[in-house]
Amino acid sequence: ASRAYKQALYTLSTLTAHPPTYTYDATSHTSNAKALLTSVIPSLQGRGPIGSFYRILLRLQHRFGSSKEDTTKQRKTDEVHPKAVKVIDLLQHSAELGNMDALFMYAKISLLPPTSHFTADPHAAFKSFSAHAAMTGNATSQGHIAFFYASGYRGVVPVDQARAQLYYTFAANGGDKSAQMALGYRYWSGIGTLEDCLRAVDWYEHAAEHCNAAMAKYLSGPPGGRTLPQTPTRLSDLDGGIYGPGASVASTGMNAHRAAIKAGASRASGETWEDILDYYLFNADRGETDFALRLGKIYYQGSIYASPGGISSGSEGVGAIPRDYAHARHYFEQIARQVWPHDPINPLQQKVSAPSRDEGLPVGHAAVSAAYLGRMYLRGEGVKADPVVAKLWFDRGELYGERECHNGLGIIWRDGLLPGFKPDLKRAMAHFKAAASQDLAEAQVNIAKMYLDQGDYASANGHLDAAVRLGSPFEAYYYLGQLQAHQLSNPALPHALASSTCAMAVSFFKIIAERGSWDDDFLREAEVAWMRDTEQSKDIAMLKWWIAAERGSEVAQNNLAYVLDQDKSILRLTRFSPITPSNDTAQLALLQWTRAAAQRNIDA
Repeated sequence: ASRAYKQALYTLSTLTAHPPTYTYDATSHTSNAKALLTSVIPSLQGRGPIGSFYRILLRLQHRFGSSKEDTTKQRKTDEVHPKAVKVIDLLQHSAELGNMDALFMYAKISLLPPTSHFTADPHAAFKSFSAHAAMTGNATSQGHIAFFYASGYRGVVPVDQARAQLYYTFAANGGDKSAQMALGYRYWSGIGTLEDCLRAVDWYEHAAEHCNAAMAKYLSGPPGGRTLPQTPTRLSDLDGGIYGPGASVASTGMNAHRAAIKAGASRASGETWEDILDYYLFNADRGETDFALRLGKIYYQGSIYASPGGISSGSEGVGAIPRDYAHARHYFEQIARQVWPHDPINPLQQKVSAPSRDEGLPVGHAAVSAAYLGRMYLRGEGVKADPVVAKLWFDRGELYGERECHNGLGIIWRDGLLPGFKPDLKRAMAHFKAAASQDLAEAQVNIAKMYLDQGDYASANGHLDAAVRLGSPFEAYYYLGQLQAHQLSNPALPHALASSTCAMAVSFFKIIAERGSWDDDFLREAEVAWMRDTEQSKDIAMLKWWIAAERGSEVAQNNLAYVLDQDKSILRLTRFSPITPSNDTAQLALLQWTRAAAQRNIDA
């Protein structure tokens, strides 16, 4: 049994070794020739006419070589299909011999095929999850069973909210984060049970902070926390909102400046991210510092659009491109070296000073570049982690008052990251305050954390509120949720105040649980699958949105309702549609619109 299971995993790994990607533009379809050329002669991406010729050559190769690629891909598909059959046979054989891991893997593949070589079989998935849960008590299997009963997916079992509640409870108590989120949402919204805000807080808090949950994952990362997953996208935003541009709240007023709305307008005009990058590269290669800095930021964050709040706030998934720390570092150093061409032999023993003459030098852009370089060395992003080199770059940017450099120095002194130096909280606080005075959200959070350690909850709350206003997307909500939950534990809290406090605690922990999706980013995976525009990929996308919707994700509820809504079915339910419009799909769309509306989606 064990040998068959290992052989199945190995064969499966050969099918999933190079998963397809999607980035809302033509760059996702470029051939391997680009990667090969870049690895052999990466300097051609640099300045001058050679770099421009290289990029033009790649675009011509992509345009005229696509038919050959399609033929090759089809031949590869024909070759690997027997491997998919082999994987299924081996898993079934291993499961029949009593291997529970094989049974679980077979259930997962049957529900969510990992590649186009496999066929979904929801009935087999439900049967296998049920058998696995019965024999092992596995929480994840119980959570999948709960989804079938909650949704009635593909008619495998009839909708039974009582059984769904039962299985979600088993799974949540077993430590399954997805089930904890689903149970928190059900208690918050009164689905299959009476509304109970206190229980909702309890389950969302579990999903946010315990064991392998969101906050624990975040804190297990490098200094400053793990890089956040990119934000999910509402498909309706790409069309200007549910009712179109200008007629939807999503694209009216200040909302018109949101990344997804701008991306939708760009896509409608025929613009691609490849066009934007080529334009930036063209100008950067000719010495335009502003464009070089933009390119560095884009490659660092892996998206055309940065999220508000500072570097740590992450980026928007709607403008996703492959993250490339090497290229980011190239452009940041290209700028910074104009001001600081050489590094001292021993940075800790030599004080950093400004250049004797900085007239005509791009000191502003260089300071920002120094902040990114310092962050990369602090966190080990594309380079070996080295807090000494990180401090060198932060010190350079701090000479010009750069806020991210102040924040980075604060982290170094707070955590005592320099060899031979102890933590210096006074020095750290001074740097955090200097950064916070320039409206940096992460610095506000860092100040709040120091106040929390001192037991000064009132001061901490003020800085956390400021961080949220400035765009902090994650950590500030967690500590605000903790403060609200702490208030709830006070038996003297008036009932009216307890109700609003509980609602805020649920909202804050819900944000943390949903954004911290490092293990299973179903929303991003669903976007990628939907944009591949095949029958199977759209089917998988809708299933992943459906699973996320049951967990309480408003974005998933919006997307599922939008693609099923029959009002504009001629635009979206094309010949690739996995589900034919019917009363069932209309009912599901209405249900998801209703749940999204209950989460304050005004257009819904």
